[in-house]
Amino acid sequence: MKKYLALLALSVSLTSVATAQQDPKAGKILDQMSAKYQAMKAFKATFTQTLENDAAKVKENLSGDITVSGQKFRLKMSGQEVINNGQTMWTYMKAENEVNISDYEPEDQEISPSQIYTLYKKGYKYAYVQEAKEGGEVVDVIELSPEDRNNPVYKVRLKVGKTDKAVKSWQMFKKNGNRYTYKISKFQPNVPVDATTFNFDKTKYKGVKVIDLR
Repeated sequence: MKKYLALLALSVSLTSVATAQQDPKAGKILDQMSAKYQAMKAFKATFTQTLENDAAKVKENLSGDITVSGQKFRLKMSGQEVINNGQTMWTYMKAENEVNISDYEPEDQEISPSQIYTLYKKGYKYAYVQEAKEGGEVVDVIELSPEDRNNPVYKVRLKVGKTDKAVKSWQMFKKNGNRYTYKISKFQPNVPVDATTFNFDKTKYKGVKVIDLR
């Protein structure tokens, strides 16, 4: 479960503090990006996550995919599935054939994948850095800095497509020396979803051990 907690770290826990002066150029780009995602009924993203820590000489790569609809999501990564229907969260571990069930409490979560496009709206200062190229595309680079000095994250660097306003990649820098890089390799807007998408059906997992933590 620890590996998944780092995923999509653009939605780390936030603490509400006084509003700071923001960069209007960065704000305009972020608003356009946010509007793009919020206009979708649902989307699916395939991604790679790279964890690096230079001091510890660590470099690890993981891949996965996530389907998001509003506050609901279904994440698959590294032998795990995390499913959230907005009220209940299931964490399934394939190797153990075990699922943990808990109440979904957004304020207690280190991550919340459904907030990828709204992180900047609360608890972060943002500034435009530069225009750059990634994968042959021109992107705008924006940095987010948490207003809460106790936040374990000290910087998030976000790359947004200049033309389509889509998130291409981002980096999260933590005070413990860990650096996470996330790259979107495939994006599917408006994917079909229904009630079964965001609920765990134990009949599809033969012999699964259920641990209810609620």
